[in-house]
Amino acid sequence: MPFTPEGPAPLPEHGFPKNPFAIRRQPLDERQKGDLRPPFAIDCDRILHSSAYTRYIDKTQVFYLLRNDHITHRVLHVQLVSRVARTIGRELGLDPDLLEAAALGHDLGHTPFGHDGENCLAELCREKGVGGAVGFSHAVMSVRFLERLEKKGQGLNLTLGVLDAILCHDGESDSFTLSPAGEATFEEFDRRLKSKEDDPKRNIPPMTGEGCVVRLADSISYVGRDLEDAIRLGLVRREDVPADVSVSLGSSNGTIVYKLVEDLLKNSSPEKNSYGFSPRISKALRSLKNFNRERIYYNPKVKKDSEKIKWLFRLFFETFAREFSRRSGPLNLRLMKFIDRMEEGYITETSPYEKARDFIAGMTDEFFCRMAEELIIPSWGTGFGNNG
Repeated sequence: MPFTPEGPAPLPEHGFPKNPFAIRRQPLDERQKGDLRPPFAIDCDRILHSSAYTRYIDKTQVFYLLRNDHITHRVLHVQLVSRVARTIGRELGLDPDLLEAAALGHDLGHTPFGHDGENCLAELCREKGVGGAVGFSHAVMSVRFLERLEKKGQGLNLTLGVLDAILCHDGESDSFTLSPAGEATFEEFDRRLKSKEDDPKRNIPPMTGEGCVVRLADSISYVGRDLEDAIRLGLVRREDVPADVSVSLGSSNGTIVYKLVEDLLKNSSPEKNSYGFSPRISKALRSLKNFNRERIYYNPKVKKDSEKIKWLFRLFFETFAREFSRRSGPLNLRLMKFIDRMEEGYITETSPYEKARDFIAGMTDEFFCRMAEELIIPSWGTGFGNNG
């Protein structure tokens, strides 16, 4: 961007093709309108530089409380989804920046300890009437981080297409064809958001073809990788993979990803508004997911600390809400820093339990464990009668 003595000079409009899903809740100012980047590329950079994205580095994908540098964390998963989605999108002529932004942002709302943590927080929120009928959904929370919590509570003002793809990324899409649907308006998006709050398992197709591809790429990226991690940890053996899966998809992550992407490209057509797998591959993918669910995700060895974690979630939720509701006296230092970063509107309009939910959802696994130590274990050197 050229500079003048007064600062960066506004660039002229670059005439990017208009996309109905590139609209934002708030229009860009005159200087931002001259940005060299297309709208979805701006979103991608905003997500990459967000605090929530930084916290991916120590968030669980499947396996938690492990000291193993080769097990997948959330930060790697979203990068894999981005690569798979862009590969598919390149062949289908889709927008690479929209694919990348949605892929990198789709799991920002995940709690520490993955889906186990999500279930704990959902139960607690339901008890207190927070977050609609379901209480908590990581897809809804991802949108909340981007629209309400980032930038000191002002949000990042992302495009409709990116926000919708993030909201609608989850759902078992291995056995049917996805067709993008929905008018390109924030009114429709807000209806979808409310619907997800009421029932996160409700199948809401993304508004765009890019959103459909990111949703499918999510499954492609985790199903084989989770298998490889489980083999590395000795939970399953490669020869345990069901025969129908081995024949149709293979039994290694590389082969599984290749077969799924190849089949998806053969059976998808932007012209026909259709994205999905063939019946044979759909069946094999469903079989592999069932195998992973039974042998990996619900394996007692994986869940051995789940009761401790559930107890800590409850302790944090009640303790933080109580702290946030205090009218006098100092907050816990970490909670005070969280509140001090927020604009006045967030502070006054958000209930103590909602603040507790937001704070916990943003935790990494390691930070969660540190907070547990601070709350439970007495510290040396803080008493009034120390030697000296």
